[in-house]
Amino acid sequence: MVQRKITKTALTENAVLDALESAVMTLDAQHKLRFMNPAAENLLRISQHQARGQTVAALCSIVGEDRFAALFADATDLNGTILRRALPLQLHDGSHAVVDLVVTPLADGHLIIEMRPMELPARHAEEEMQDRIYGAAQEMLRGLAHEIKNPLGGLRGATQLLERELQRPELKDYTRVILHEVDRLHHLVDRLQGPRSRPIFASVNIHQVLEHVRRLLQTELPTGIALRFDYDLSIPEVYADQEQLVQVFLNLLRNAQQALDRHGTILIRTRVDRYVTLLHQKFRLALRVDVVDSGPGIPEDLLPRIFLPLVTSRAAGMGMGLAIAQGLVRGHGGVVHCHSRPGETIFSVSLPLGQHREEPQ
Repeated sequence: MVQRKITKTALTENAVLDALESAVMTLDAQHKLRFMNPAAENLLRISQHQARGQTVAALCSIVGEDRFAALFADATDLNGTILRRALPLQLHDGSHAVVDLVVTPLADGHLIIEMRPMELPARHAEEEMQDRIYGAAQEMLRGLAHEIKNPLGGLRGATQLLERELQRPELKDYTRVILHEVDRLHHLVDRLQGPRSRPIFASVNIHQVLEHVRRLLQTELPTGIALRFDYDLSIPEVYADQEQLVQVFLNLLRNAQQALDRHGTILIRTRVDRYVTLLHQKFRLALRVDVVDSGPGIPEDLLPRIFLPLVTSRAAGMGMGLAIAQGLVRGHGGVVHCHSRPGETIFSVSLPLGQHREEPQ
């Protein structure tokens, strides 16, 4: 009976740690990994099964002269918590992260390590801003659509009546131009408002979607642009509207192509994230698709507004691709994030995987 109580307590503690967004690890007296929560797996890009028994130094290193061993020894000697802020890390796969590091000693030389990624507050702030901007844009577009469509309807009707009264065929060419432009404006307003139909959900293999998009795009790519892939083929099927996902990634890839201006690299990467918050709901599993280009980057003043309709840095662009992609992704309960700097722009699409949904905290 005592053993059962201990097991239940341990399971409850692990469940609490699993739900945290901070990366948490426990180390034994030799400072080797005993446990890591999903956030730590995401941050360090390694599974608990692979990492168990290794030292933290084998999974990541502190950029500079500091060493984990010294921090751990200081925490043990002081018998108190040590906090290091904005610590730059290099991960075992060569990537980088910046974290706040908390080291807490336990009995018998064991340690609890907590790493809080600096990007989390920025990501949450970005999502809150996107929510406000998206809601305001949709409200503005609904009003704008009403004010534009009403006179367009009257203009179209009057033109059709005028066309019936005209006897000379060459004059009817002018009315056809008017009708064509009226219909074009009507279609533009519809596009500004976003998708009119709800997604038709079914099980979809994301890699089949991406391969279909690749075939569509391949014929348009200049010879100087290389299209590369980094797929995690173990990713299960996602519950989504396949046609809408094709539209999302076609828009993102065409944007990447236009940013490169006939020379550079586009990378498509698929991964699974665990315990992710999307649109204020928490999911145990989420699909993440990154579209990465090596272009000059997005101007810093434009970055907060890139998902708004009609916002574009290209003279010939309409600024609709990203707005449409965001609307379609949000219709799937997902989010789109963008990180950009000269030489690397990443658009990340995150979608819920399976039915592993939890109530928002």
